[in-house]
Amino acid sequence: MKKKSKIGFLLVASLLILTACGTSEVTANSSDFWEKLVYFFAEMIQFLSFNGSTGIGIILFTLIIRTVLLPVFQFQTTSSRKMQEVQPQIKKLQEKYPGKDMDSKTALAEETSKLYKEMGVNPYAAFLPLFIQMPVLLALFQALTRVEFLKTGHFLWLNLGATDPTFILPILAALFTFFSTWLSNKALPEKNGGTAVMTYLMPVLIFFFAVYAASGVALYWTVSNAYQVGQTLLLSNPFKIIAEREAKAKAERQLEMKKKRALQKAQKKKK
Repeated sequence: MKKKSKIGFLLVASLLILTACGTSEVTANSSDFWEKLVYFFAEMIQFLSFNGSTGIGIILFTLIIRTVLLPVFQFQTTSSRKMQEVQPQIKKLQEKYPGKDMDSKTALAEETSKLYKEMGVNPYAAFLPLFIQMPVLLALFQALTRVEFLKTGHFLWLNLGATDPTFILPILAALFTFFSTWLSNKALPEKNGGTAVMTYLMPVLIFFFAVYAASGVALYWTVSNAYQVGQTLLLSNPFKIIAEREAKAKAERQLEMKKKRALQKAQKKKK
């Protein structure tokens, strides 16, 4: 899980860094394929801007993108949960083969691979959707920062091309990022330092990012993470997962108790 946390952190950090890489203006005359995609996203946002409200266009387009990518996000969540469920067994295997010699490492790798196959787990499946999402989310980010007609306009108290002077959006972006990460990690069978770092550090990074970003970008980030919170509660509710896990463990304990009592009765009869 520590490795997964590091990869997740690096991917989000890379998204923030890459967002700042492209700074030149994108127009209808841009010929580069990537810039054409960025401009197409910008046109879609403009199309969805009812009554000329770019803020509404950003919100609607973010919801559409997140809905289109929902199967990808859900596949990632399901794969991650499977990996979480086998972590206790992986830990036992690591304790069984603690040696650093080649034989121990080979045995551990073989046993781990066998366990993954038995449990239907692909250790890399959780990361593949991230690489599918990255270009789409990056193109949307750049549409908000590199296309001129999306840098203007007002929405509620916001000047979409300027930072939020009230800090309301940065705070909301940080809060929804925290709840999204917290809910995703809530049902983990085992917690570690990596998950704690992801839970508490990422909202801080997002807050400072949103403080200095244009309000249009901060609005996107807020809506996207709010959607993620709702998606998690509806499709991968950690409280439901925990309840199911506890019910399963209770049923297994009761079954063991019944077997134990049956064995004791059988032994008494023999006497």
